[in-house]
Amino acid sequence: MEYNRRKFIGTAGTAGLVTALSPTIWTKASPSKNDTILGHNSHQYKVVEGWGILDAGKNPVNDCHEMVADAQGRLIMITNETRNNIIIYDKSGKLLETWGNSYPGGHGLTLTNEGGEQFLFITDTKRNQVLKTDLKGREILKLDYPKETGMYAYPGQFLPTETAINPANGDIYVTDGYGLNYIIQYNHKGHYIRHFGGKGNDRDDQFKCCHGIVVDTRNKKNPTLIITDRSHTSLKRFTLDGKYLATIAVPGSFICRPVIKGENMYAAVYTSTAESIPNSGYMTIFDKNDRVISTPGGTAPVYSDGKLNAQAKDFSFTGFMHPHDVCVDSDENLYIPQWASKKTYPIKLERI
Repeated sequence: MEYNRRKFIGTAGTAGLVTALSPTIWTKASPSKNDTILGHNSHQYKVVEGWGILDAGKNPVNDCHEMVADAQGRLIMITNETRNNIIIYDKSGKLLETWGNSYPGGHGLTLTNEGGEQFLFITDTKRNQVLKTDLKGREILKLDYPKETGMYAYPGQFLPTETAINPANGDIYVTDGYGLNYIIQYNHKGHYIRHFGGKGNDRDDQFKCCHGIVVDTRNKKNPTLIITDRSHTSLKRFTLDGKYLATIAVPGSFICRPVIKGENMYAAVYTSTAESIPNSGYMTIFDKNDRVISTPGGTAPVYSDGKLNAQAKDFSFTGFMHPHDVCVDSDENLYIPQWASKKTYPIKLERI
């Protein structure tokens, strides 16, 4: 699909991940004494019981991996259940639409805006591919394993987990988080530009599960990449051409992907890699200086000598089971899809 590049550059954005910096006007929820309240400081939430639960016989889920909000405020979620890979909700939890039955490894979901039209990028770890679709599921672009890098001998080495789109020029960044741990950069047409990263334990510019990625445009003069180094319980900041800049340490937190809304960065966290351990996880919310200010479902963030102390699960709340992503809507409510969660539907946290 071809389009006017100048129009793309002027209007592109990553809705659902990076949103406009203009202030969001939202109405605080009024909690009652029976509500479950999570979070700390300026970012506290009440748990919305029963949100989004569907008839599992008609609309089942397996792992609920990721969710984004489109321009109409619809909440689009990907699951690796091929009876309905894409499930679309409204904010009340009502089912609006489903589609997709060909993504057995449906994992990453990114929303992008091109000249006023929105598209999805899906990563499929079993198909070893990245696919671009419209909002009805029509496939427009397919990225196979990155043979051009010279690092991959066969498709099965490529297990992509996430994408991010540069709103300035449409460049596509793919994280091979379950594969060889490279970040592969393409232009908006899917032509290979470069790769960087790779699997390693000792070098700052390498990863041990580069699971998620976002283009951070909060500093408009100096946009950067923030990339999850999940097994090293940290996030890493890179230039747009792959040069390492800094590490954001989050001890004890296995972060799936960073999500930016306004001046804040949000992340879903699980605290154990064992699928047999339930009630593992919380949300982590960072301020514009990359300091944790709230941990819904976890203990309050504490810094000592400028370093974040290891976070811990707040076991008074048992609702989280391996949170995998967080979607922030226009009212700053949070929606949390989860993997290894006994085929349960997402959790909604309403901002108070």
